[in-house]
Amino acid sequence: MTSVIETETTFAKIVRLLRWDKPAGRLILMLPALWSLVLAARLQQIPPPPDLLGIVVLGSLATSAAGCVINDLWDRDLDIQVERTKARPLASRSLSIGLGVVVLIVAALCAFLAAAYLNPLSFGLSLAAVPVIAIYPACKRFFPIPQLVLSIAWGFSVLIPWAAVLASLNLDAWLLWGAVVAWTLGFDTIYALSDRPDDLRVGIKSSAIFLGEYTQIGIFSFFAIAVVLLTYLGLDLRLGYTYFVTVAIAALVWIWQFWRLNQTDLPSSTYQSLFRQNVWVGFGLLLGMCAQI
Repeated sequence: MTSVIETETTFAKIVRLLRWDKPAGRLILMLPALWSLVLAARLQQIPPPPDLLGIVVLGSLATSAAGCVINDLWDRDLDIQVERTKARPLASRSLSIGLGVVVLIVAALCAFLAAAYLNPLSFGLSLAAVPVIAIYPACKRFFPIPQLVLSIAWGFSVLIPWAAVLASLNLDAWLLWGAVVAWTLGFDTIYALSDRPDDLRVGIKSSAIFLGEYTQIGIFSFFAIAVVLLTYLGLDLRLGYTYFVTVAIAALVWIWQFWRLNQTDLPSSTYQSLFRQNVWVGFGLLLGMCAQI
């Protein structure tokens, strides 16, 4: 691994810093924003506006990039002690802190320009998300469930597009927000399971540690809350059968994941695979929502 890192170009290291070599994490942030855009546009009885679609894609990529750099700047001394993260550019010192800060400034500027295009409510929500994103890495040091902070940050990806379309937030927006927060708690707790042995040794907090022997039932509960809220949302918006079929499929996948998590001696790669499955769940739900336009 060390020899590979040493021969990487600076550009390749920046790509890894931004996690663009691992698109699942970028897509799983973008998907709730697309859900929100599609459903809010449906309330207006219009297709999703192309300009807002572009802003959602750009804003999600830029915000995710900035969040990754902030995380790695905070955690560079911890990441080097964790098997999954020890090769990250800032942790391995293959990329300088100065260059990392420059990349962060560029990503933050792109996110700001995307937000500045939006109406005042959406812009204000974008600014409100910044401290939540910035404080998340620190929460892993003292808050027992840092995944909750991440989930709240993820929830802004619902509120911002909704406000961009409707210039307000109604009950449906908050139902979708709640579903996304619960879903994020579920899939990020699964992801945290892959690091639990190292996190315990290093002293990093996580929901997978806090929940202990109840982690699997906790994950199931988070996904169950997401199903209930997504179902309620569909009923309130009078969405068609296609949407409810995709929600049912998502529920079946999450039930299967709960069964899988109850197996013993699962390798770290299994948890990461289950996490990536949630990207496909998100795409399936997006298709169900698009069928209602």
